[in-house]
Amino acid sequence: MNNVDTNHNHKITPSKVICIGRNYVDHIYELGNEVPEDMVVFVKPNSAISHELHSFHQQPLHFEAELCFIMQAGRPAYVGLGLDLTKRQLQSQLKSKGLPWERAKAFDGAAVFSQFIAIDDVTSNWCFSLSIDGQMVQLGHSDQMMYSLDTIIEEVQKFMSLNDGDVIMTGTPKGVGEIKSGQTFTLSLWQNIAFVSILQLETDVTNNVPVLTHQWDAI
Repeated sequence: MNNVDTNHNHKITPSKVICIGRNYVDHIYELGNEVPEDMVVFVKPNSAISHELHSFHQQPLHFEAELCFIMQAGRPAYVGLGLDLTKRQLQSQLKSKGLPWERAKAFDGAAVFSQFIAIDDVTSNWCFSLSIDGQMVQLGHSDQMMYSLDTIIEEVQKFMSLNDGDVIMTGTPKGVGEIKSGQTFTLSLWQNIAFVSILQLETDVTNNVPVLTHQWDAI
């Protein structure tokens, strides 16, 4: 079984990764999708978890940076960042036929995570960014999400158990794209930065030290 790392120097083995799709309006529009009437939920298996960032798996892969949480004792206990890897071409084909996304979203290596850090206050304002080779390409804030973390947990628990160690990926903002081998990906997380506007957010993250940073070289 695959695991994720925490700042308590121990590893956690999730039984599954719960993913929320179309949770940022700007990302919905950039892919030409419609705003859904209901929460979009899909699952990646434990076998999708990886510590390596791959650019290719039968076809080119696309990145989606996301704010993530680990559940313990029925509540979010750790926060971290993740990359939801997607076979975009295949996903489009599946969507056009009304078929599930697993072939495009749940393959081995499709869930890449930073280290997770323990948290006491999950109601904090969370801001995160993804930079590729030093250039910021994604910037998101928890206040931009259509569905808050509490709402996500409440909805998922209506039909699925959230076991200790399970990871929740809360969706991605605009700026997704294709991974190229050799690129350096840097994810950064800030706590208690208020959302006023994207321009203000860019200034705030530049002037504040992140609580978490993680880097991968795509292979």
